[in-house]
This record gives sequence, C-alpha cells and structure tokens, in this order.
Amino acid sequence: MSVSTSAPDKGIAVVTVDYPPVNALPVQGWYALADAVRAAGRDPGTRCVVLAAEGRGFNAGVDIKEMQRDTGHTALIGANRGCYAAFSAVYECEVPVVAAVHGFCLGGGIGLVGNADAIVASQDATFGLPELDRGALGAATHLARLVPQHLMRALYYTSRTVTAADLHAHGSVWQVVPRAELRDAALELAREIARKDGTLLRFAKAAINGIDPVDVHRSYRFEQGFTFEANLSGLADRIREDFGQEREGGA
Repeated sequence: MSVSTSAPDKGIAVVTVDYPPVNALPVQGWYALADAVRAAGRDPGTRCVVLAAEGRGFNAGVDIKEMQRDTGHTALIGANRGCYAAFSAVYECEVPVVAAVHGFCLGGGIGLVGNADAIVASQDATFGLPELDRGALGAATHLARLVPQHLMRALYYTSRTVTAADLHAHGSVWQVVPRAELRDAALELAREIARKDGTLLRFAKAAINGIDPVDVHRSYRFEQGFTFEANLSGLADRIREDFGQEREGGA
C-alpha cells in the first residue's frame, strides 16, 4: 500500500495511489496523498501533476472497515480531516493537476477529480457518490463541479453513477480513451500544459482559483458537519452495519 511519485518527463510529476484491493484509503493514506501532491506542486521544476492509480479503480473513497473497527469517533474524524487535506492539496496545488481516471471513482474519488484542473478517463470509468448508502454525506461540492445542479442532486439522492462518456458530454472530462491508452493520454495533456512557462502557469493556477465562484473548502466542511451529526445520532452506524456483506469496496 503506497502513494508514490515519479517523473516520466521533464516538468511532469505523476502521483500514483496503490491501496489494494479497491483504493479505499485509510486515514493515513489520505494524508500521504495530500503530502505527495503538495510536494510535487512545490517543486520548482514541476509544471503539471498527473494524479493516477493502480488496480481495479481510481478511488473507492474512505476505508469504511477502518471506521467499523473503531469504537469511538477517532477514525471518522481522521477520515474527515484526511479527505479535506487531500482534496485541498489537489485544489491548491501550485500547478495544474490532471486526473487519470479508470474503473470506479466513488465518494472521495469525486472529491479528488472535482478539485483537479482536468480529467482524462478510460472508457470503463464510472463516477458517483454512494454516500447515502454508506451512512455518510459529503463531496456534493465536488460533484457539482462535474455536472449541472439538478443532475448532481438526482445522482446524490439515488447513489447512481455516470460514465466517463456522460461527463465528457457535460464538458467536465477532457478526453475518454481505451483503458490501455489512459496513462499515455493523460501524459500527453500534461506535456502540452508543461510546455508553457512554469512561472506563468503558477500565476494562472492562482488566478483561476481566485475567481472560483464557490469556496470549495468552506462548502465541503459544511457538508462534513452533517456526516458527523449522522454518526453522533447513531444513524450512520445502523446504515453501515450491512456494509461489505454483498460487495467489497469503500465509499
């Protein structure tokens, strides 16, 4: 289980998540991801970061089983803060971030790609927030950056997923390619970005964040407050009791 960083081309850093079997990250995994993205962005030689993953899917959210093993609220608080740190690291990365998405992108995965600057996805990629089925709330802030408001609400309430082709039609996915071509396609976009002046790219990233119509930090923390409320009331525990009995994964 790891988060690693490589430099396949000049000016490009690839941050890769590998937490088998489904990239449902434990608390420390979220912090490791945040640290890796921030370090890559701080490197003066980096002009673009590619966020990628190994295994069956891009990201299955938080490790629900880690929370089930915790008799208190330590794991929940850790997951809330860890997700916030990772999402913020992507949003605040000093250079553009390209997300290379394959397989499932669920829960916390939406938080990551919703804060990225561009998304390249494989044809098998699916995106969704199964939060209500997992006794949680959150990342509607980031789903709203991918689809129109009414679609976001319907997807959130139903826990349904949408395909990469659907998001491409809405303009939030830059390119959809066969699975085998995903990494090359993401790197090609990163290379195009990295050919720009490095200092000007950093100015551009700061400027675009500065005119964002939604404060993603405050909006997401507001959502997280309701997640904690659901846990304090015992509602979340009752919903999570059956988690994992029918299928393996995170949320």
